[in-house]
This record gives sequence, C-alpha cells and structure tokens, in this order.
Amino acid sequence: MDDRPIGIFDSGFGGLTVVRALVDLVPGEEIVYLGDTGRYPYGTRPLNEVKEFALEIANYLIDSYDVKLLVVACNTASAAALEELEATMTVPVIGVIEPGVRAMVRASASGRVGVIGTVGTIASGAYQNFLLKELVNREPSHEIFLTCAACPGFVEFVERGDLESEQVHILAERLLKPLIDEKVDTLLLGCTHYPFLARTIADVMGSEVVLVSSAEETAFEVRDLLVREKINSGRSSIEGHFTSSSRSKVASSSTLSAENGTQTFLSSGDVELFRTLGTRLLEMEIPRVFQVTW
Repeated sequence: MDDRPIGIFDSGFGGLTVVRALVDLVPGEEIVYLGDTGRYPYGTRPLNEVKEFALEIANYLIDSYDVKLLVVACNTASAAALEELEATMTVPVIGVIEPGVRAMVRASASGRVGVIGTVGTIASGAYQNFLLKELVNREPSHEIFLTCAACPGFVEFVERGDLESEQVHILAERLLKPLIDEKVDTLLLGCTHYPFLARTIADVMGSEVVLVSSAEETAFEVRDLLVREKINSGRSSIEGHFTSSSRSKVASSSTLSAENGTQTFLSSGDVELFRTLGTRLLEMEIPRVFQVTW
C-alpha cells in the first residue's frame, strides 16, 4: 500500500475531468492537481516550450508533494513531453493520448473515426502516430479511417466558463464540419477541456455519433496501474484484475471499498478564479487553491 498522492497536471481546467473520474473510481486516493493557468493555453505554444513546462511541473510535483505517479492530463503536453517524462521521472507516468485512441477504435462500428484537439496536439501527429502503432500491434475488426481537426477557441471558451452559448455553438458548427462531411461515427475529444463542451459538440455532430472522453479511459489506466504496481492507497481496497481491453470485466470482477481521500488544488494563475470556476466545472466544492509561482 502507498498513501502518497497521485499528481495530475494540465494547462488549466481541462484535467479536472480526469480528477472527477478518479474521485469516482478510486475515492480513497489522495490527489494533487496543478492547473498551469498562468501560462495557458498550451495548444498554441511551440511544443518545445510545452515540454519545458511539463518537465518543470512534473519535477515540482515529485519534489514538493512526493507523488507516487504522474498523470499528464493535457493532450498537448502528452504529445510534447510524454516520452521524455517516462524516460526521466522517478515515478510512473500516464498520458491521455493512448487510452483515448484505444477507446475510440473499440467504440467505432464503421471504422470512420475522428479526433479533435488543439492546434499543437493535432499538428504534432501524436494521435495519428499512435493509431498506426495500435493498428500494427493488433488487427481491428475493420479498417480505420481517421480524420483530425484542430479546434482553436474551444479551450478559451471553457476557461471562461462559457460552455453552451450561441457563440460557442456557431464555432463548433464551423470547426466540426469536416468531421460531419467524413461521416465519422466516433469522435474522440482529444483535449481534456472538451468534455465540458460535450453537450454542444453532441448537438452539432448528431446523436448517432459516439463521443469518447480520454479522461475516463485515463482514469481506468490509472486504476490498472495502481493494482499492477501495488501502489494503491491503504484507504482503498481494490480487488480484481483490470485490463484496458474490457471495462465491463473491470466493473464486474472488482470491488472497491474506500475511505475518501482528499484533493489539493494548485494554480499558477488567479487562485480565486480557479476556485470559483473549478468548483463549477468539477461539480465539487474546492474550498481553497494554493498559489504556485514559477
């Protein structure tokens, strides 16, 4: 058993979708979340700069909070820095790209799939490259045709708490049109901010399109790792064997009893804004946010 916290970071509020999923899946775990709101958005920055930010945050969480694993709850940071973080950090590191791709492939009936993300994430080719590796490693039941689209502006709407206005709906109609034209049946929300816009995105795409959130799949990956490495908290008793290939088996073959852990929130920007908007987005009270200065 390991009572050290799980460290999670993102450029801002998007990673709270991962926090929410983990609170539901492994409520006995301590969580430290850092939103780098003083330097967001990451999606328009050069990937080398994002990598520097990610390494700085990862080292800070390990040195200051002794986290037992790191979750890079930012698709742009995962694309820019995941390989180097995995190679250099002293704790396990989980990104959001690989779990999302696997779930997208499983969910598609036609093989026509789409990914939306920030300009930086899409331009990096991270989703395209991992999908190719995934197809090489296992043969899917049908051919996969991938359409990617950058969605500049989505993150900024979420960071302002504007989730369902006419303006964001008009933007979504314009940005999602290529995916509609390609008749995708499954759409991966390739930015942890985007699940907050799920209602607007679903309205534009149509009810027949399955939306996949990498946040929930990442939470399953975290739970699998806690069990595999035997580092789950003493407040949680997780029994059963978890595999990313069958979430239904996870639910049916495992039991979880827990005394609730606590969540600590950090921000490099306006802490009161983070507390207010974070409480709304997370749908949990955030009583205090601690300031981080780089």
